[in-house]
Amino acid sequence: MSERGTESGDVTVVHLMRHGEVHNPTGVLYGRLPDYHLSELGRQMADRVADHLAERDITYVCASPLERAQETATPIAKAHGLDIATDDRLIEASNVFQGKTFGVGDGALRKPGNWKHLVNPFKPSWGEPYVDLVVRMMRALDAAKDAARGHEAVLVSHQLPIWTVRSYVERRRLWHDPRKRQCTLASLTTFTYQGDTIVSVGYSEPARDLVPAHLRAGAKPVKGKDKAFGA
Repeated sequence: MSERGTESGDVTVVHLMRHGEVHNPTGVLYGRLPDYHLSELGRQMADRVADHLAERDITYVCASPLERAQETATPIAKAHGLDIATDDRLIEASNVFQGKTFGVGDGALRKPGNWKHLVNPFKPSWGEPYVDLVVRMMRALDAAKDAARGHEAVLVSHQLPIWTVRSYVERRRLWHDPRKRQCTLASLTTFTYQGDTIVSVGYSEPARDLVPAHLRAGAKPVKGKDKAFGA
């Protein structure tokens, strides 16, 4: 990769972070619902990532408008003496099952009223189209790149938007098995730009030891490697 300041353009790094654990004792799919805040463990995760990024050249911190994202961004912004910007494009994906319990083994798939929402997993038919997620997330990434050009930015968002835009950048199909997303709580998906072009994508889990084992069993962390792209 070229060094910062060459004729190819400055190097800018945008860390796309998933929020920490949420207090959700009833186990509902909370989606975009208000008043879902970080748990005590979630706050520890946010502090851990803030410590991890403390020496980085971060000049811009931005978050989804949802409380859990804003709370995750707070210690990072504080560590760098920055205010938190808010970008609605970083919000969680819309989902028709918001506010309900919906998961493997809970009987949701046997309810006829749900079937109409499950007919097309490629779109998907139960929520915001993957293509729409890519469009808004790419715009949020580009805006952060411009705001922190030549430096680093942190954007706090949610699992599905993060995984979908990463899949797009890495040229994978957008539809997928949700159990295989590599985007655990408080993880960092890092996009490196050379000028205006993404040249690599990396992934790290600074708070991995704080994540409950059943939530990190599906994907192994990537340590010290970025997936690089041609210009």
